[in-house]
Amino acid sequence: METILVLIHTEGGGRLARPALEAVALAKELAGDGFVAGIVGEDAGAAANQIAACGAARFLTVDGAEFSQPRYATDAAAAEALCRASGATLIIAPGTSRWSRALPGVAARLNGRVDTHATSVGIENGTPVITRWYYRQRMEGTLTRPQRPWIVLVEGGCAKAWPGAPGAASVEKVAVIPPAIRTEVTGVRAPRSDQQTIRPDADLLFVAGAGWTKPQADGKTHLAEAEQLILGFLNRTQASLGSSKSLVDLTGEGQAVLTFMTHLNQVGQTGSTPRHPKGLAACCHGEEPHVVGWRFINERRAINKDPNCGWARGKADVVYVADAFEVVAKVNALLDERMR
Repeated sequence: METILVLIHTEGGGRLARPALEAVALAKELAGDGFVAGIVGEDAGAAANQIAACGAARFLTVDGAEFSQPRYATDAAAAEALCRASGATLIIAPGTSRWSRALPGVAARLNGRVDTHATSVGIENGTPVITRWYYRQRMEGTLTRPQRPWIVLVEGGCAKAWPGAPGAASVEKVAVIPPAIRTEVTGVRAPRSDQQTIRPDADLLFVAGAGWTKPQADGKTHLAEAEQLILGFLNRTQASLGSSKSLVDLTGEGQAVLTFMTHLNQVGQTGSTPRHPKGLAACCHGEEPHVVGWRFINERRAINKDPNCGWARGKADVVYVADAFEVVAKVNALLDERMR
């Protein structure tokens, strides 16, 4: 019988973000009401109250100012202490940048094993089994391990977030002596909300292709208009922005580009594979390297003037054979009318 620990960390103000709530829901699905919740970070007690009704048998916390910031030394020490205090054999954690950096080292300290980028965790014949994708999301593998403890970092968006109401949790504080600290977060630099184009929790992913930068019907490029249309659509819908590799690569070729587009927006075989309920591609060819990035999009639509484009050959649920400039301009106008 496995002892399951869900290992999560707080965000600012003792808040648990969606990836943490997804890990809690997954642990509850695996163990029912018999798992242990381990929380690291600022005001971890408040975070425990946020998931008080999740059914955890125990709530273990490592709290304090030293553990409020992402840092390998303190995160590894806190996670190790929680794993030992819980006696867990299977540890479920969200695949955040903070845990992805620290937990492999924790597995080594515990003489255990770790697997990252898992997309599901289940129990088959009493044995934990995980699935994950390989070769740029082209092949899915299923694996298990005999070594314990086994730490599994689960990709965000692979489980539904735990939706329960807050309450009052009975918290057990685990004392951890912080190691020597040599780094400190002095601040966060981030774009303004109206400049942010990557929104992992958005309901819609809008992917732009290189066609936005190509000559249009009048034989001229219209980059300024393209930027205005795309940013206007993103601001009105709060969609997340993706890009084909060909579009972001134009930057290195010295060609005119969309100024807000970077390689961080790239999806596909050599980019990210986001998970959104819906996706809309415009001016994209829709061939296999690009479609790989859409593997986890539930409903896929595309806009392309070519009725024989890659999207039309069974890769999209709906293809609009039309000019993307005209379609997005019309959609923006309709959204403006609705918001009046």
